[in-house]
Amino acid sequence: MSSTPPSSTLSWHRFERKVDEVRPSKAEINYLVMDYLVTNGYPAAAKRFAVEANIQLRVDIESIQERVEIRSAIHSGDIQTAIEKINELSPQILDEDPSLHFSLLRLQLVELIRRCTSTPDADITPALEFATSQLAPRAPTNPQFLEDLERTLALLIFPSENLNPSLATLLQPSLRKDIATQVNEAILKNQGARKQARLRNLVKLRAWAEQKARETKVTGLPDHINIGLCHDKQQGGNDHANGNPDDAIMTNNGDIDPMIA
Repeated sequence: MSSTPPSSTLSWHRFERKVDEVRPSKAEINYLVMDYLVTNGYPAAAKRFAVEANIQLRVDIESIQERVEIRSAIHSGDIQTAIEKINELSPQILDEDPSLHFSLLRLQLVELIRRCTSTPDADITPALEFATSQLAPRAPTNPQFLEDLERTLALLIFPSENLNPSLATLLQPSLRKDIATQVNEAILKNQGARKQARLRNLVKLRAWAEQKARETKVTGLPDHINIGLCHDKQQGGNDHANGNPDDAIMTNNGDIDPMIA
């Protein structure tokens, strides 16, 4: 009987060798992690990681903390405070991005409606006055603004427990998270930094490369390629047993960051 391994095994081994040939160094990985922590606003974790990895923290922690405070305000629904902090940081951010400014104001209206309709026979006057003074003048300048305003005001008409999906999403935490991400990117752009961490771009590039390889039917490509972000979890490891629990789960007001979950 022949002892020659199946061709699929040989192909897998060739693929593994190719991966090993381009494997990044530990130093490169450390700087990718640091770039991610800084870009996405984790100053405490960045300081700890700089010490543990013995690398220099090349940014001002105070500038990261400012973004963290703005993000936290948005996640908690305190949009007025977030807008004030953005303007203190740089008024140009909202002045030069009308869409982002409108999105923040609309989210502020959502929060007002949430409070106004939280009790029976609640007074909706504050929400209507805010919509009239802050959003209505901006709505005619962009068809999307007008549509978004109309959808948001519909929250005053229909009971929250019977909203259709398109309206229900306005009351979900995901809207706060999306706006917070947009604000973070706008601040980074204003400061002359990249809007997204290199790690995110590399993950997107890796997914694109795999898709293209499969479309062209490259031989020897495994059916499934583990990206490596959840390696320890798949191996049954315990993050909390290997380090500080605060490093294992970093959150945005209780929501685990999807890139490190």
